[in-house]
Amino acid sequence: MAEQSTRYGAGMDTRLRGLSALRLSVLTDETTSPDRQREANRGAARALGIDLGDREAVDLGVSASKTTPFERPELGAWLRRPDEFDAICFWRFDRAVRSMDDMHELAQWAREHRKMIVFAEGPGGRLVLDFRNPLDPMAQLMVTLFAFAAQMEAQAIRERVTSAQAAMRVMPLRWRGSRPPYGYMPARLEGGGWTLVQDPEAVPIIERIIKEFYGDPSKGVPGKSAAAVARGLNNDGIPSPRDHWSLRQGRNTGGKTGGAAGETVVRGRFAWRHNAIKNLLLSERMLGWKVTDEKPVRDSEGNPVMATAEPILTREEFDAIGTLLAERAVDNKPVDRVDTVALLLRVIHCDGCGERMYLFTPSKGKRTTTYKCGAVIRGHKCETPVAIKREWAEEYAEREFLRMVGTLEVTFSRRIPGYDPEPEIRATLTEYEDHQAQQGRQKSASGKAAWQKRADALDARLAELESREAIAPRTELVGTGKTYADLWAAADTAGRRKLMHNAGAHLVVKRETRARGGWRTLDEGRVSFDLRDPFFADAASEATAMTAEMNAADV
Repeated sequence: MAEQSTRYGAGMDTRLRGLSALRLSVLTDETTSPDRQREANRGAARALGIDLGDREAVDLGVSASKTTPFERPELGAWLRRPDEFDAICFWRFDRAVRSMDDMHELAQWAREHRKMIVFAEGPGGRLVLDFRNPLDPMAQLMVTLFAFAAQMEAQAIRERVTSAQAAMRVMPLRWRGSRPPYGYMPARLEGGGWTLVQDPEAVPIIERIIKEFYGDPSKGVPGKSAAAVARGLNNDGIPSPRDHWSLRQGRNTGGKTGGAAGETVVRGRFAWRHNAIKNLLLSERMLGWKVTDEKPVRDSEGNPVMATAEPILTREEFDAIGTLLAERAVDNKPVDRVDTVALLLRVIHCDGCGERMYLFTPSKGKRTTTYKCGAVIRGHKCETPVAIKREWAEEYAEREFLRMVGTLEVTFSRRIPGYDPEPEIRATLTEYEDHQAQQGRQKSASGKAAWQKRADALDARLAELESREAIAPRTELVGTGKTYADLWAAADTAGRRKLMHNAGAHLVVKRETRARGGWRTLDEGRVSFDLRDPFFADAASEATAMTAEMNAADV
């Protein structure tokens, strides 16, 4: 019987159909280029009498440590068609596998399908593993030994990479690689290595998000919710952070994502989500800090390590947007209905029970639209329910609102952020407490020293933060040059309703006391209108007093 596991093809006397398998993890690595692998495989095939023909599996940018041979795009497809070839040629052992489990699986496949595996080059020269005789134990033994060596090499590589990344993590302004935080992009340093700079395409999107959160009070534009901001970005076709990076790398957008249990969904693009927007703006990465496991990376003195010399936000801006988002999270104000034509929604109330009144559209054949007491639809009983014609109530409310504040100049408050070290103190204290919980668990002197060094650094950082003086934020009123009458004239129903809501407008309607024949005009004795926001209430009082003085003068 011919030798089943041999070097340099001794005993080969038949031409086998071969498959040349090429693999490359990093496309720019010239020492393991596809051309070099291809030539080595062809040379080994010629020496062994193997006919490669045009059979070739090329997997570029594919890691052997992260994928088995059966998971690689081209090689996996060939392995599922074993009847089309008799032997597989690899350049070296690590082009095939990097773990014992993967090599064992490949060997089992080769024994089951009676295949030969050839490694064109290696530490001892060419290696031929012939599994055409499933009873020969030598091929299986050699596979196990070489796979163990490959796994040890992969482990050593991982340890070197992990060690290098850990060292680089605490180097200021040095970026270790991988996808950068949204808003930043890698840039080469003059002395070698990489840092982060602001991404000219992403930073304007972040600025847009923040601007939409704040709104434009000078133009009466309210701030948007995170969900509304996300919808706008998606509607405008703005790539999400993940898609933005894919496009920058020259790759297609979208990819695999989770679905139901056990289901994988493939999307053509990834959408902006409201939680992703909040997490983006609340991350210390906006301050230019390095972050790992959602915690700031700190130097030996407890200070945050900077990943860039160009932070997107200052500390004051970061704290201000955080405060705004926190306020929005607990803002339980009712959302205005944009589909209603009722100008007085949440403004008009029944005197009998205090409940809100609602607009009722007349049934077919009737013309009068009225506001009616809403106690019934809320499950309550009103002893003296009221109703009033829509046009009477709305004309009266409009007249009174404009009389009280129509000449008042529209102003908006501009918040000037201060500086408060307390948020960073709390975050650092949390780190310190988590670290203190590990006290006493170190067995070695080196471990105890490392624990104490970090404890001292965090404590020093806390002391430094506590020494900083807080600068209180301030608010200033800025005039717009427009009056509320101007805004009212330019606004639609929803806009006018919003103006009254902001002023705390409150209209109360009593029951009609006149005989039915007197229902030709509004009895103003049954209605009362006031503004309950303190600022507008003062303006209304001044307007009422001025009106009274003018009336007295006329008399």
